[in-house]
Amino acid sequence: MATARKKAAPASEAPDRRQNILLAAEKLFGLRGFHAVSIRDIAAEAGVPLALVGYYFGAKHELYHAIFESWQGSIDQRLAALRAAAGDLRAKDTLERILAAWINPLVELARHPEGQYYALMAARDLASPTPESERAQREFFDPMAHAFIDTLQQVFPKATRAQVAWCYQFMLGAVLHYLTDVRVERLSRGEARAADPAAQAALMRFVAAGFRGVLP
Repeated sequence: MATARKKAAPASEAPDRRQNILLAAEKLFGLRGFHAVSIRDIAAEAGVPLALVGYYFGAKHELYHAIFESWQGSIDQRLAALRAAAGDLRAKDTLERILAAWINPLVELARHPEGQYYALMAARDLASPTPESERAQREFFDPMAHAFIDTLQQVFPKATRAQVAWCYQFMLGAVLHYLTDVRVERLSRGEARAADPAAQAALMRFVAAGFRGVLP
């Protein structure tokens, strides 16, 4: 899933430089946040002249937007997995298959070297939104969220859209916490480790039980 990235459009004289700028910006935005990173920082991280950042991407907010655009392929794959999971809405495990279509690709993305900074950037922006992240949410993530909520309403036809939307947001919070939290290591006195793959099955059961416990 982490390889489902739309590569930056090649430039005639130096295609690698454009991609390097994109990757450098993604890393710095993920580690520091949008407002704590300058174009100069990005150029230094990418190892390119300062002017090239503006030449390829324009202003900083346009570069930020280009990162999300480059990952559209991962959203498309999750939507394809959703369509496959919803093939038989009467099956007993339909809910689990729908949730897996949403959760598993995101977990895989965060664990993959190519996707870890993008996942971190998205998580940071959800916790501390900016006008730039709000634009990305509306353009790239809201359509996917609506598709999942639409399908979940078919699984729980007596639930209101508000109820399903709350459950979707609760799921989002649980998964992002699973991917980014390290406090669990202290609270478990070392018995648990952050983002432990062994805990993913428990995460899935927790989220599925939450949906069933809330939705009529």
